[in-house]
Amino acid sequence: MVLIANDQEWTARSLESIIGPSGYAVLRAYTGRQALELARTTQPDLVILDERMSDISGTEVCRLLRDDRRFGEHTPIFITTADAADREQRITALRAGAWEHFGEPFDSEMLLVKLETFIRAKRAVDRAQEESLVDRATGLYNVRGLARRAREIGADAMRHNTPVACVAIAPEDGPAAYSDKVMEEIAERISCHLADIIRREGRVSDAIGRLGPREFAIVAPDTEADGALQLIDRLRLVIEREPVELPNERHHIRIRFGYYAVQDFAAAAIDPVELMVRAAGALRQARAHAETGVVLQ
Repeated sequence: MVLIANDQEWTARSLESIIGPSGYAVLRAYTGRQALELARTTQPDLVILDERMSDISGTEVCRLLRDDRRFGEHTPIFITTADAADREQRITALRAGAWEHFGEPFDSEMLLVKLETFIRAKRAVDRAQEESLVDRATGLYNVRGLARRAREIGADAMRHNTPVACVAIAPEDGPAAYSDKVMEEIAERISCHLADIIRREGRVSDAIGRLGPREFAIVAPDTEADGALQLIDRLRLVIEREPVELPNERHHIRIRFGYYAVQDFAAAAIDPVELMVRAAGALRQARAHAETGVVLQ
């Protein structure tokens, strides 16, 4: 799917007449703000932005999308202008994160060749990410990657009869005074904010990953129950001290924790993934323990 953002009907129809017959679905936006919303929610294969939209320029929309975790960093963006493109305009567009800059009249053949080439590249990256071990939004391990690292940590702990702990973390429900669509965006913004803090506060030896849309886990080698509680206390203090920026407010996040720890991993005879499952189960039980947010194991 290709998103075309242009408030000039003739130009938008011209682009659609070039792209549509080649088999691409076309989605239309008429303002920069609408383009931002649709690009974030629909995740198109390519975005074409007009430089001179009535509210936000195409270059600024491009820059905002490149800075937004919710938009794929490898999604191609074209910027178009009603004039013949000059060198300065092209450089400005490329610096903003565009992959190409076109002026009118459009070279239909060139536009299609570049569109097809860039979309193939984007889809190849999509396939690689689906097979990868990393969560795209946060840069942490996904469930597959976290399970692999947990098995590596478990194998080492079994050889040396050392402890291992897993701490699971999730935010309480966020503010409710927004529409469902905005709430989804807020939940993702809160998750990315937490991911940044957890990554920063974790040790190099820890495996840190995303268990679900709003749940994270830290698999910590050489860590007993007391160490897990110390980690929880440290994270709680930092998270409470650093509010997340939301529309029209700075929101202080309340957190739930759960953990599971074994003193001697070899003697415990537990699968490393089961350690994660039990920590996640403790996290869910923690909803009934509002005074601490922790279920002891």
